[in-house]
Amino acid sequence: MKYVLAAIAGIWMADGLALLVAPRLVIARVREVLALSSTVLRWEGVAVCLGVLLLWGTVGLHYEPLWMATGLAMVVKGIFLAFGPEQLRKNVLDWCLHREDVDYRFWGLALCTLALLLLHAVGWLGNE
Repeated sequence: MKYVLAAIAGIWMADGLALLVAPRLVIARVREVLALSSTVLRWEGVAVCLGVLLLWGTVGLHYEPLWMATGLAMVVKGIFLAFGPEQLRKNVLDWCLHREDVDYRFWGLALCTLALLLLHAVGWLGNE
């Protein structure tokens, strides 16, 4: 399970660093992909599965309330984006994809922080 959690942390770190370094480019690519095919949102099932793994795999680890809240947020977001009402989902995505660069950088910083905290919780960073 530690390897799965480390993989989740790796995904968060990669996404976070991309948003910190080149938020405009990342969001432009996301807009292009969504414009070409909205079925990409079906990949949100992966987010739901990873959220469930986070909920299940972090029981007893440091920062457990953080992982429970994060895992629950991943599950809710994934279910909403996969099965939510089309118009509401479109409005939320439009709002999310038309923010200022600084907003994306804050999300990137948050993702990097989550990644480091998760690696620390599973014992891969610091003295555990």
